[in-house]
Amino acid sequence: MTKQNSLIGFLFIGFGVYFLLRHLNIPELIPFYSWSSLLVIIGIALLLHSYVAKDYSNLSTGALVTGLGVHFTLQAHTSFWIDHWAVYLWIIGISFLLYYSKTKRGLIPAIVCITIGLFAVFTPGTPAWSLWVQRIVNVLERFWPVVLIAYGMYVIRKK
Repeated sequence: MTKQNSLIGFLFIGFGVYFLLRHLNIPELIPFYSWSSLLVIIGIALLLHSYVAKDYSNLSTGALVTGLGVHFTLQAHTSFWIDHWAVYLWIIGISFLLYYSKTKRGLIPAIVCITIGLFAVFTPGTPAWSLWVQRIVNVLERFWPVVLIAYGMYVIRKK
């Protein structure tokens, strides 16, 4: 497989495993047959492609999509996972950290996102300045597919 086709190959493998497991109808996995699992598959395919092709331009996107998929899956199927807007900042910060580990760019946004996220979660009360952030996150939670579409268009136009 050439490096250019590795993304398509990883996507086919991931979707094949997903649909095979769905076809086998394993009772323990039924809750995971959801759109959030598809996000995890797409994100992992992007991450694998970035590492195999040594083209790290999709590394942060892969981490972001995988993180969102894992967050939505854990939020739906576990009681211990927190439902707080700061989790999105952590996911973004971790994706920047992963990108930084390979390109040495993006450390400041990573630190800022993770620090604000930690501050927001572990502050005992809700600070007044975070109310506008809460409103923005509520809108984004409703229209996050539009955000994904806009980011996809940005990535396409960037090249």
